[in-house]
Amino acid sequence: MSKINPYKDSALGKKEQVTQMFDAISGNYDGLNRIISFGIDVSWRKKVLAIVKASNPETILDIATGTGDLAIMMAETDAKKIIGFDISSGMLEVGKQKVAQKKLNDTIDMVLGDSENMPFQDNSFDAITVAFGIRNFETLEKGLAEIYRVLKPNGTFVILETSMPTKTPYKQGYNFYTKNILPVIGKLFSKDKTAYKYLCESASVFPFGEELNNILRKTGFTNVNDLPQTFGVATIYTLSK
Repeated sequence: MSKINPYKDSALGKKEQVTQMFDAISGNYDGLNRIISFGIDVSWRKKVLAIVKASNPETILDIATGTGDLAIMMAETDAKKIIGFDISSGMLEVGKQKVAQKKLNDTIDMVLGDSENMPFQDNSFDAITVAFGIRNFETLEKGLAEIYRVLKPNGTFVILETSMPTKTPYKQGYNFYTKNILPVIGKLFSKDKTAYKYLCESASVFPFGEELNNILRKTGFTNVNDLPQTFGVATIYTLSK
């Protein structure tokens, strides 16, 4: 798996670069995401919500929560405690404002930290979600091992991540959009000129489908399934421990 970093000339490691990048784009991240995905990402998150809700969790951890969209949506599960966890303080500050506006402070905690070294005890959560976050892990296997550690036995783990369409003409159309259109939109609306270029490049080299399934199984997860979305531009993975 090729290693893509946000800032190619930076001496910082990927983890620090990702933090710097998301801090820089936090202010307009939500709006830009709606533009880039034509709003379809909301429907994908609703499918993740339905999967998690079916397991009746009392505790949920949303890793790489960003501005908290999925964590806030998870309040519909009636879980007693939801933690939105992210490495970017800038993204979390936006998320905290959204949580307060929704009057969910008693249910949702927004916590700053590193997903590859989480401050939670073993077997802490009934359900864990990650939306568009695992490809930003500095070491994928280490991050997945941490998730496995803090997930309860028989717990539910759901990943929503970008993937690559494999069928014509969707593959060609997706490649053209991500290489030519998306970076232009990112430059127009984001003060960080390289952020959305990185997000495109990282998506193009990240394992998906059966390749990612095999990595997940190797980590120890069971009942691994992948559900391609919207011609394969994203995939939902469902797993258990």
